[in-house]
Amino acid sequence: MTKAKIDKIFARFAKRRILVVGDLMLDRYLIGNVSRISPEAPVPVVDINKEEHLLGGAANVAKNIAALGGKAHLVGVVGNDSFGKTLKKLLIGNGFSDSGIFTDSGRPTTVKTRIIAHNQQIVRADREKAAPISDFLNNKALDYINKLLPKTDGVIISDYGKGVINYSLLTTLIQSCNERGIFVSVDPKETHFFNYRKVGTITPNHHEAGFVAGQKITDDKSLLNVGWRLLEQLDARSILITLGEKGMALFENDSRAPDGKVLTKIPAMARKVFDVTGAGDTVIATMTLAVAAGANLKEAAFIANVAAGEVVGEIGTAQVSKNRLYELVLERLQESRL
Repeated sequence: MTKAKIDKIFARFAKRRILVVGDLMLDRYLIGNVSRISPEAPVPVVDINKEEHLLGGAANVAKNIAALGGKAHLVGVVGNDSFGKTLKKLLIGNGFSDSGIFTDSGRPTTVKTRIIAHNQQIVRADREKAAPISDFLNNKALDYINKLLPKTDGVIISDYGKGVINYSLLTTLIQSCNERGIFVSVDPKETHFFNYRKVGTITPNHHEAGFVAGQKITDDKSLLNVGWRLLEQLDARSILITLGEKGMALFENDSRAPDGKVLTKIPAMARKVFDVTGAGDTVIATMTLAVAAGANLKEAAFIANVAAGEVVGEIGTAQVSKNRLYELVLERLQESRL
């Protein structure tokens, strides 16, 4: 990958339109200090002095796209509650439309509440309902999606298993995108894994990939077995398995290769790791935007790896700006052989 190619990819970020379909979440942080142990139970008492709300789940994917200069459209569901109103307000405040956000009075807005003291997470409490959305809401979401697809350059399916992503929506959306030549990427949930067939890429971590393949990834041999097996079973263009501190492995179906397959290993590029929350969102957002901007899969995975290495150095869900990522990609490119 040359500097000229990088310049071209980054210049096209601003003109790419990415549709993000999936589970919206509100990340709620209660931040304070611990000064004593509770007399009721052997647990710390946290004196809360700050509360923050951040976009999570599919909404954080969209925020990553926007940070890189892309245009993100969201489709998801919130509850008819105060947290749903807060999430919508945050979306609008970050420049997103809420026209694709549908309200379901039968479920709460998904909220992840993290209590933080002295820069350390003490506990997380989840408020959610994982049951599938109704057929009525599913059809409304599909109608909205079909209106956007003609002007869409890429689609991200952000599946956290909270009810938005179902077989009907998946198969209809993937088929429509393939007919239009739109690149589709999936951040998967294990229980839906084999429904994500014929997509552009799927981005499981090594735990998820090993679980669905029935083989724990412990070394290069098991990684290769799992990667090639899943790629064949999914009939996908590629699968990108994230390996934590060991980086990533990109498995591709490529007719130009002698045996039709290509494996690329990309080393981890994080300088410091404070919090991996949302790193997967950064990977899939950056990779999809890069492909939509003209990068090949190997180039897109490299850029996504650099982006993820930056956000894990921050506490909570974080994003990297287009200018910062551009600088980092040029710097890391000199250290690699891509």
